[in-house]
Amino acid sequence: MGNSEATENIEVIRASIDHVDEIVSIENICFTIPWSRQAFINEISKNDFARYFVALCDKKVVGYAGIWIVCEEGHITNIAVHPDYRHKGIASRLMAELIDTARSEGVADLTLEVRRGNADAIKLYEKFGFKVEGIRKGYYPDNGEDALIMWKHF
Repeated sequence: MGNSEATENIEVIRASIDHVDEIVSIENICFTIPWSRQAFINEISKNDFARYFVALCDKKVVGYAGIWIVCEEGHITNIAVHPDYRHKGIASRLMAELIDTARSEGVADLTLEVRRGNADAIKLYEKFGFKVEGIRKGYYPDNGEDALIMWKHF
């Protein structure tokens, strides 16, 4: 199955509380320092700055992404795709949704942090026009890895 065929079955929609358990399941698989269930509940239901989206395949959450929009700046908080669904264009669909949302809300600049060693994520962000503009030394407490600070300017 090629990338275009794989993404035809994917629907990207705004996340709701009903998606939290599946989001947390993916979060726990994908990250060594996962966010808690309560953190996602707060992001989706209480944080007025947050916009979260899920990628659905046959009504099952296979990926998610979040952004905080404050004034004219957007901060991508997280993006993850279940390992069984990677390399099918889902992360790109989620990124496109975040960027479209940011643009529609008047964002001038987008930023994010990414592990220096996460080549797949860096490649994805560069594909969408993000560039490394800084480093946070020892940012990740699990192993002291540096974070690259990437920006996209509209």
